[in-house]
Amino acid sequence: MAVKKKIGLALGGGGAKGLAHIGVIKALLAAGIDIDYIAGTSMGALVGGYYAATKDIKALENMAYSLKRSDVFPITEILKRKDGALFRGQSVVNILKKEFGDIKIENCKIPFAAIATNAKNGDEARLDKDSLINAVKASIAIPGVFSPVEIDGKILMDGGLVNPVPADVARQMGAEYVIAVDVSSKWFMAPEKLANTSDIYSVMSSALSIIEYQVAKIPLKSADIVLRPPVLNYDWLDFSKAKELIKTGERELELKLREIRRQTGYKKPPQTFGEKFLDFIINKPD
Repeated sequence: MAVKKKIGLALGGGGAKGLAHIGVIKALLAAGIDIDYIAGTSMGALVGGYYAATKDIKALENMAYSLKRSDVFPITEILKRKDGALFRGQSVVNILKKEFGDIKIENCKIPFAAIATNAKNGDEARLDKDSLINAVKASIAIPGVFSPVEIDGKILMDGGLVNPVPADVARQMGAEYVIAVDVSSKWFMAPEKLANTSDIYSVMSSALSIIEYQVAKIPLKSADIVLRPPVLNYDWLDFSKAKELIKTGERELELKLREIRRQTGYKKPPQTFGEKFLDFIINKPD
């Protein structure tokens, strides 16, 4: 019997485009492949942290479907800002608290780590203990957009500045096979997208994508396979397109499923009688 490798997921940032991570997780579960470790940056930390805490993919998917741009970026927070950022990030905290409470990372059902950036010295901060919600809040704290977060005396902000797709962290956590999911880096953006400077969010998104593309090169070397769902035509604020974005992740994983099975020891499960019968009906000779 083939020994199955321990699987680690490294989920990158990308705003709403990170909802594609949900599709990747769905497709892995549908294929009977276990997820043993999760490391996430920014939106990858939010999606990965949610699933690590609950192992409830349906609840995660439903949360994504109900999420609106105004839930993440409420106008009321802009009016109250006092700390150099447009939003405090409290609305995201409230959503997560409602979903699973303020669980500690040590109590997650799957080992998890979120990546943030130490604002004082630029070092990577790996958040793998204490409050899951605080870790996610720090990891998504895009400079100028969300307020930095103080944890253990450190001022932390978005992890995409230092490790956009933390494949190396998933490896260090114990994963024997690392699946990295990149939904943000520069190669993914057409020149006309990069040239679109019609609003501040597009400018910031493009700038961060360029930075992340360069910074991600080294960590991605730790990945055994890199998935890049086709999210080119989506914006980082397209939360209303959750269904489409999740589907891109599913399809990307399905395209690489044979390779993943071959490299990890996960064999295709035998067909049930119903599946065999349906396959016979569909494929029977004329």
